[in-house]
Amino acid sequence: MNSKIWLLAFLTCLLVVAGMSLVPWSHAQEEQSLRPAASFKSIDNEEERSLALFQEAGKVIQHPRCVNCHPATDRPLQGANMQPHQPPVFRGDGGMGLPGMQCTTCHSAVNISVVGQAETIKSIPGHPVWHLAPIEMAWEGKSLGQICQQMKDPDSNGNMTMDELVEHMAHDELVGWGWNPGAGRGPVPGTQEEFGKLIKSWVETGAVCPP
Repeated sequence: MNSKIWLLAFLTCLLVVAGMSLVPWSHAQEEQSLRPAASFKSIDNEEERSLALFQEAGKVIQHPRCVNCHPATDRPLQGANMQPHQPPVFRGDGGMGLPGMQCTTCHSAVNISVVGQAETIKSIPGHPVWHLAPIEMAWEGKSLGQICQQMKDPDSNGNMTMDELVEHMAHDELVGWGWNPGAGRGPVPGTQEEFGKLIKSWVETGAVCPP
């Protein structure tokens, strides 16, 4: 790589880290847990149980860690307050960014430790297929009920059946990054296994959405 291009990319990544350090993540948010799906069996009414299951799963779905990659515009978000990504980057083809400023410019296949930055910023996120969710899967600014309806609609969930949606939530590794976000970041609540069981039980009880 040309040395000037490499330097530009390096400086850009430093700006990413600086932007990520603007709003520290609160310990209260980090320490949330998920109720196990089995604990909802005490709700006799199946429709009410389905609704309660999805509301519990909503702790993950509406968490900034997830919504940041489901923006309502072509620009990703970052941080606990879901601020626009700095430096400015945009969706591009396949959600991978525009030429010359693709996600992989700064985000590698794994989380990368950072030395010498603010105490709260210890790594740059990474995953082999790091990218934005398609625009039709945008969650930013939507209620949990609206997101629920989206998740059930093949036109806005990646053309997945409900069984495929359960599999995606329970086992997809990019979804799973939320529970392994790298040093300096707390994971989303619970575990992916617990989250997957909540989604599975929600589907099995009729996939009821909040109003």
